[in-house]
Amino acid sequence: MMITVQEAFRIVTESVLPIVAEKLSLPYLQGRMLAEDVAAPFPLPRFTNAAMDGFALRMDDISGLSDGSPSRLTITQEIAAGALSSFPVFSGCCAQIMTGAPMPEGADTVVPFEDTSGFDGESVLVYKAPKPKANVRYRGEEVCEGELLLRKGTLVTPAEIAVLASFGFASALVSGLPKVAILTVGDELRMPGDHAENAAIYNCNQFMLEAACRASGVGITVIGHAPDERNAMREALRDAMAGCDLLLTAGGISTGRYDFMQELLEEHGVERKFWTVAQKPGKPLYFGITPDKRPVFALPGNPVSAMACFIKYVVPALSRLQGKELSGSIRAELVKSFVPDRKRHRFLFGKVWQENDRLLCCAASKVESHMITALCGANCLLESDPSGDSIPVGTTLNCTMLPWATFSSLERAGL
Repeated sequence: MMITVQEAFRIVTESVLPIVAEKLSLPYLQGRMLAEDVAAPFPLPRFTNAAMDGFALRMDDISGLSDGSPSRLTITQEIAAGALSSFPVFSGCCAQIMTGAPMPEGADTVVPFEDTSGFDGESVLVYKAPKPKANVRYRGEEVCEGELLLRKGTLVTPAEIAVLASFGFASALVSGLPKVAILTVGDELRMPGDHAENAAIYNCNQFMLEAACRASGVGITVIGHAPDERNAMREALRDAMAGCDLLLTAGGISTGRYDFMQELLEEHGVERKFWTVAQKPGKPLYFGITPDKRPVFALPGNPVSAMACFIKYVVPALSRLQGKELSGSIRAELVKSFVPDRKRHRFLFGKVWQENDRLLCCAASKVESHMITALCGANCLLESDPSGDSIPVGTTLNCTMLPWATFSSLERAGL
């Protein structure tokens, strides 16, 4: 039974569960999603320290400083970064101190090196007085012990890695990285680089879907192709389903004489959740769940249909597998009218951009599901409800950004 786009999306997002989290060391965290909250094991700074190279002293000792009348202090110790103070700073004395070194007891201010006579000698002349307590980083002034540093679900970037390293974390628990298996089918398909003769065509789905998965930040386990023959497809499915977290197929899912995909998936124990959605392109979309709860998407063979289904359903499923919050669509104003479908939800690749304070969008001029060049230059997937009337200029539409695309106020629709 054909279902609505809304119902299909709901079934996908409710059926897909996060995969097992894993602990990774710092060099491998980039781009992953934190699977637990991270709290500060100690305050930051962990101890009160100098913010500049210079002299740690008591502010009272230079309070009478004026132009032409420097204050002279006795240097009693030198404190390098990573070292500890030998003894307190008493009145009339100071300590040479380097950036990051612990403040000695008794000192409350650091005078920068450049405002003094320098490090040479047993005493120093202070020419310029800073504000009281200047150039000192106080214990816990940035982060308190036990304070929440990073929330579960945070995308790890170099900034988060820096925070984790600063607090001594050598590793962190992150959401598992989904592994996708890709299988294309069809006697008519040839690999790029091979000779395509007679009625043969080149297999673009395999490379398109692989690139789309990698651009979405997930790994690939198996990439395969099978002819339109039951036993060959059966074996290819068995190999593809071994060890993946999500199975993605393209072709063989419609109602043709050689469309065996649905039959063979269910032979492998896949529970069908739906097949056929009231959408254009991508009506013959199959979604199911394996006995061990892994999602399976059997996409149509037409490349634009396959990509539309990938953006609308597979990308959210990949997010769910990683425990990510689903990215919502944005709303943009249509600048060029187009004709929707009378009965089905319409997907069109296109472009969205910012102009002054407005988000504008335009659909690609090539609208048929076999027109692969419609994807070139697109940065979003536009949607419209069924309608018998043309969608007029000025209508606000939902636009889903492609995972690998951006929009800019400098871009204009060139589709």
